[in-house]
Amino acid sequence: MSVSYEINAELRDVKGKGASRRLRHADKIPAIVYGEGSDPLSLTLDHNDIWVKLQQEAFHSHILTLNVAGKSDNVIMRDIQYHPYKQRVMHLDFLRIAMDHALQTSVPLHFINEDIAIGVKLHGGVISHLITDVEIECMPADLPEYIEVDMAELEIDQSLHLSDLKLPNGVTLLHLDESHDQAVVSIHKQRTVVEVDETDVVEEEGESTDESEGGDKE
Repeated sequence: MSVSYEINAELRDVKGKGASRRLRHADKIPAIVYGEGSDPLSLTLDHNDIWVKLQQEAFHSHILTLNVAGKSDNVIMRDIQYHPYKQRVMHLDFLRIAMDHALQTSVPLHFINEDIAIGVKLHGGVISHLITDVEIECMPADLPEYIEVDMAELEIDQSLHLSDLKLPNGVTLLHLDESHDQAVVSIHKQRTVVEVDETDVVEEEGESTDESEGGDKE
């Protein structure tokens, strides 16, 4: 990983909804870090700093350096809570990791060669992305920023599955076995929209009405 991220945090002594609300009004984020046999710590983060970092895809799947109380921990983001309609982060969870222990996390999928995929270029197919990230297990040093999904050879009415993904060395997929090989992306034919002439419909309705009226007279 060519990019590194550091997060500076402060210990948070006061807890509860009221305290968290006051933090958010001051452009701060309540957070927590836990794992690796150490006690959980309640933290305070700067909202603007975190918001800028969250706009970068790599931040979500990187090993982060968390600085708090003169100590640094290697962590990954475990959970993010956003405000339902405001551009605001409500809470963050971090998980401590040890560089000599395997970790489990999710990484995004990058779909490449979509425009030259056989099913698109030759047959005018439409791409459907069925999942956009996957759960993996690896050593921290092997953690990829993303996994590429090459669609160049994908034909119309075909799909790529989890088992088709080319994984970096040292990376394995979780939840993949013979009974669970989920489709990742597919190319299907465009739906044909049939346009109906409203004049013809009106005429047909008129003919039906005339026939029913004539039947009553008989």
